[in-house]
Amino acid sequence: MDFTLGPDDTAFREEARAWLDEHLVGAYAAAAGTGGPGSEHESIDVRRAWERELGRGGWIGLGWPDDEGDGHGDGGGYGNRRASLIRQVVWAEEYARAAAPARVGHIGENLLAPTLIAHGTPEQRRRFLPAVARGEELWCQGYSEPGAGSDLAAVRTTAVPDRGTGGHRVTGQKIWTSLAREADWCFVLARTEPGSRRRHGLSFLLVPMDQPGRIEVRPIRQMSGTSEFNEVFFDGAHAEECVGGEGNGWAVAMGLLALERGVSTLVQQIGFAAELDRVVRGAVTTGAVTDPVLRDSLVRQWAELKVMRWNALCTLGAVGDPGAPSVAKLLWGGWHQRLGELAVRIRGASGAVGPYDWTSSAPYELDEAQRLFLFTRSDTIYGGSDEIQRNIIAERVLGLPRETG
Repeated sequence: MDFTLGPDDTAFREEARAWLDEHLVGAYAAAAGTGGPGSEHESIDVRRAWERELGRGGWIGLGWPDDEGDGHGDGGGYGNRRASLIRQVVWAEEYARAAAPARVGHIGENLLAPTLIAHGTPEQRRRFLPAVARGEELWCQGYSEPGAGSDLAAVRTTAVPDRGTGGHRVTGQKIWTSLAREADWCFVLARTEPGSRRRHGLSFLLVPMDQPGRIEVRPIRQMSGTSEFNEVFFDGAHAEECVGGEGNGWAVAMGLLALERGVSTLVQQIGFAAELDRVVRGAVTTGAVTDPVLRDSLVRQWAELKVMRWNALCTLGAVGDPGAPSVAKLLWGGWHQRLGELAVRIRGASGAVGPYDWTSSAPYELDEAQRLFLFTRSDTIYGGSDEIQRNIIAERVLGLPRETG
């Protein structure tokens, strides 16, 4: 795709930058840079208010097709702005440049909404998309389960028809659910056909999270000290809607996973660049940059980040390419993990310990580099492990036979 900016695109960039400068003040400015993977617990109330601020400005859901479903993809029908793909990239870059708080609505905007646009009914789109665009309803993702993480076809959560009120009743457990404590809704992959196996008999259900006694959320404490992931237990919870028709959940779920590496990855990469800059400054400060091996590693990180950016830009228009999402995940997962390793390597032995007040009973506090190192150990696992991504590329792109035994 040609990402050369025309005069109108440049004007759009100036508009986006001016809006962020005007609105990213006060508590929002104080929360700048908070949140994101490994830090989702930070400034939740402020970030939720910021989500509504973005909604009032029309900055959520750029480029969604309008509510007439004309297929033009110019957006603007649900309270959001009209924006081409180029302008979506521009907004992502300006948002990252401003170091605005990490989004708490990204799952609803970037995963749930495009899925409804592709597979939902007009009534479902009119019911859910405006609330996402206003920043008023937050979503979480109910996919992984104990024993069914990267192997999503092994899910055992079940759902039966709710004869009294319509919809379904969901029973089972999900795990590694980000933002489950903050979310208003959860989209859940559940088995609706008794006795079905693997990808057959699954449905994509929309479940309201405010069901006391029916839904329990338990935080999972990680080795980094944070608890942004959760276990979610459903005990006959009511699912209000089924997207794509009962039994078609696998196709809907796979379509959603292909959306995870879209324009939002550019925001992620700009955040990566900021992290790399901090690591480089640390190497200069400590003198570690004089070590030729470490210096070579830093240069490699910089070069690989450039490759990731161009790969993301080149594949934004690759609709239906089964390998593009997996390649993107392989690239950033390993890159970020190596950055975490570098962050502590440049500190030497001091990277293994941190400041501690022996007169206080307060828990040991990790510094920024240590949190980066510990959290990035999970980067090659969550969101689809490296092994699963390589299998997808081998089978769906290269046409290699599935491994047996």
